[in-house]
Amino acid sequence: MAGERIGIVGVGNMGGRISRRILAAGYDLAGFDREPRRVEAAGVPASASVAELVERSDIVLFSLPDSTVVEPVVLGEGGVLASARAGQVVVDLSTAAPSSTVELNRRLGERGVDFVDAGISGGAAAAEQGTLSIMAGGSEDALERVRPVLETFSARIYHMGASGSGHTAKLLNNFLNGVSLAATAEVMVAARKAGLDLERFLEVVNHSSGVNFATLNRFPSIVRGDYLEGGLTGNLMLKDLLLYVDLVRALGVPSLNAAGCVATFGLAAALGYGEQISNRVVDALGDVAGGVRLQEGV
Repeated sequence: MAGERIGIVGVGNMGGRISRRILAAGYDLAGFDREPRRVEAAGVPASASVAELVERSDIVLFSLPDSTVVEPVVLGEGGVLASARAGQVVVDLSTAAPSSTVELNRRLGERGVDFVDAGISGGAAAAEQGTLSIMAGGSEDALERVRPVLETFSARIYHMGASGSGHTAKLLNNFLNGVSLAATAEVMVAARKAGLDLERFLEVVNHSSGVNFATLNRFPSIVRGDYLEGGLTGNLMLKDLLLYVDLVRALGVPSLNAAGCVATFGLAAALGYGEQISNRVVDALGDVAGGVRLQEGV
């Protein structure tokens, strides 16, 4: 495909899937990751450094864990800012602190570079299928320029407003995601101990007022032994929840519902589930409840 040259920093769990979608659409794509094997595994032509990637790209995407990783990539020695040129667009697909995003937008803007914060939602399966949802902040013109690239891996793109608004929307969404997963995990362990038929119970909930993303999309698989591996880890979920707490504290909004959710994923991390998919939080609760597993015969 003629046109924009794309670079991506971070070719891991989500970045690798996103990269394959971009390549399949015919774009000229190069990737950089601190673990080069990830770039190779995704089938992406590799750049030797962030600086080399930026120099050869018109649009640079980040798929990184959080602001503590994004900031050195942008501001550090050999980073994006040092190599950037006017007219480029940087798109941050990470889950990042909005205050950091606003500052990076200012710094890059001084170099004539547009910075779009584009929080993504939908998980690994949606990335694979190209059906992610994107919540974007920053210049509307910059978003329109990168929209064709984003559409290779997303089905819905929402412009939320000024710089930082995309990452703000992502944190608010992720908090609801974490709450629904933690609460449903607790309820499902209780239902198992109570002797309910879990598939029938889920059917009831999904036609009742307790329905949520976890009951619809996670637990029908989990009760059959499929934890939907490859998605967000428990530690990353916990990181997102703590970013949410920081955000609402800065906004002056009380967060009376965060403590239980943070404690649940903190428990999972303490019991050794942190680097496993966040859905394993149900096993952490099951451990504390006496070794409960949702699957029959376990």
